[in-house]
Amino acid sequence: MRYWLIKSEPTSYPWSQLVSEGSSAWTGVRNPTARLNMLAMAVGDPCLYYHSNVGKEVVGIAEVVGLARPDPTAEDPRWVCVDVRAVRPLARPVSLAMFKADPALSRSQLCTQSRLSVAALTPEEYARVLDLGGT
Repeated sequence: MRYWLIKSEPTSYPWSQLVSEGSSAWTGVRNPTARLNMLAMAVGDPCLYYHSNVGKEVVGIAEVVGLARPDPTAEDPRWVCVDVRAVRPLARPVSLAMFKADPALSRSQLCTQSRLSVAALTPEEYARVLDLGGT
């Protein structure tokens, strides 16, 4: 099992919409590193759901429910998407400022590769976010 952080602008696709829909294809990713991360995802892998730009905080836990496949929103077949489903919200959002201030999180891909929309997390980073989020 691997752990991930997936980002979405809440003005485009908020956590509440994933909760409402139950599951969704995670489309529109156009970064080579993020693509490699999605290719490495397995069904059942947990994902932290991060609101980017507005809020800048982890707000929920999702899970991979469908393996990487060609992204239907891309003309180039190299771009992929995965399917994710909402699992549960965090009791307390975990902000980017909290990531940067916490020694256990400050070296995470969220902090070191801030433009990456699908980031890998270590098991320890994932557990620390859950702890900070009251989950």
